[in-house]
Amino acid sequence: MDRKPLGRSGESIPAIGIGTWDIRNYRDAENALRHALSIGLTLIDTAEMYGYGKAEELVGRVVKDFKGEVFITTKLLPERFVDKGEAIKAAKASLRRLGLNTVDLILIHWPNKRVSIEKQVKALEAIADEGLCRYVGVSNFTLTELKEAIEATSKYDIVVNQVKYSVYDRSIEKDLLPYAIQEGITIQAYSPLERGLVVNDRELMRIGSKYSKTAVQVALNFLISRPYVVAIPKTEKVERVDEFKGALGWRLSKEDIESIEKLYR
Repeated sequence: MDRKPLGRSGESIPAIGIGTWDIRNYRDAENALRHALSIGLTLIDTAEMYGYGKAEELVGRVVKDFKGEVFITTKLLPERFVDKGEAIKAAKASLRRLGLNTVDLILIHWPNKRVSIEKQVKALEAIADEGLCRYVGVSNFTLTELKEAIEATSKYDIVVNQVKYSVYDRSIEKDLLPYAIQEGITIQAYSPLERGLVVNDRELMRIGSKYSKTAVQVALNFLISRPYVVAIPKTEKVERVDEFKGALGWRLSKEDIESIEKLYR
């Protein structure tokens, strides 16, 4: 199974996971998620704001029936990190929805502009001190904000920065991605399929034909070809889950990666 390091923790996670944002049909999403776990895509990303908690409840139902190990990431709203007490309270509410005593990874969903990053990180670390999560991280942090967050840590490493990254949106490659690779911080790429826009991309389809792969599989493989990059596409279709798995276990050639880089600057 294709796996990536989780920061510098010594632990690894699947190179492709399943996201749970903007679910339209929860029954279909549940079927897709159960299928994902059954075929080894055991990384799930969710957040307290997704479906106002319904996404976390969905993940909880699915995980409860799964016998293997699942790595779960959830994200708390920025306003939760105004102080340690509020952060702990929000984390406990997420865990109740998930039906868990602890979760693998909790992220600040995006930086709170009204509170110093140092104070937010201290509140995040307080969650880990309470034993409510195993690891901590951030989401939607710029390079400057990420550096501030790392500087503010005292007991726990920032193992993840979850950001938008796709073949169409490669803005993080300018400075954030090189820094993450250098410092051993895992990038979780959300919206890696640009809400389905890559599905019929002719150039990606052309490249995929060399490998008997789809445009979706090429788009995902392009991302996970980068060190420390994990992709978390979302779907409510079982067949799409199978397609995601087909992006694992192989790599695009250097020439094809460069071709994609030139095409989508």
